[in-house]
Amino acid sequence: MADPRTTARLVKGPIGQYGGGFMVSREAKALCEKLGLGARELYFRGRCGVLGECAADVVASVAVFFPRAHVEESWNGGRRLPVGEAVALYAGACHAWGRRRLGDHDGCGRIAELLERVVEHAPAPGAPLFAGWRAVPLPDDPPARAAHLMHVVRELRGGLHANAVIAAGMDPLDAMLAAGHDGSPFGQVTGEAMAAFFQWPEPYPQPGPELVARRAAVEDTTDDLLAPVFSVLNSDESDELIELLRFGQAR
Repeated sequence: MADPRTTARLVKGPIGQYGGGFMVSREAKALCEKLGLGARELYFRGRCGVLGECAADVVASVAVFFPRAHVEESWNGGRRLPVGEAVALYAGACHAWGRRRLGDHDGCGRIAELLERVVEHAPAPGAPLFAGWRAVPLPDDPPARAAHLMHVVRELRGGLHANAVIAAGMDPLDAMLAAGHDGSPFGQVTGEAMAAFFQWPEPYPQPGPELVARRAAVEDTTDDLLAPVFSVLNSDESDELIELLRFGQAR
């Protein structure tokens, strides 16, 4: 029977993959083409638009793992799309993706029910994108609702993980390179692949044993920070959520 910390650790991969999968989906690509925006222009306006219309410096402060210049260029390049509209359209892409990818998964309703309780009771300090996305209206149908809530929980872990990296005194690029990543929209990927996807320029330094150990400790800290969030579920519910999300990850 899973305790809250075990739950936080075991749901990380599938929630990362399915909570962020819409960002690299055909639905998001079609939306970029329709709007005439670059992929990252829509990404930053849609994902970070919950912060409101703000300076690029504000967006860079929460997009911790991206090069600052890339954030600024993308955010400012997409300014012709108002943030309120951008968030609504991006949420719509998430919902459409959820219906296509998860529409035949009978467990979506239960996933949404359990995650909605987690989201409602989770504290927001240190996770502004989580707070912003928690305020975005949920769709009614189970596949779209499950995808939306996985995205919201993903934003919570992402915000707390960024805090753990900063508290450990790690450079964000070093933290990215010093570990594999099983919570990406692509599933399991290397640190180098993630750095390239995030637009960090090559060549990448090879992380040594000390850096790898510090990064592992940061991951443990992130699990520690997430553990209280899942305490709203009892052990049976935690086991159920883990199993339902495992089914989704195998798709």
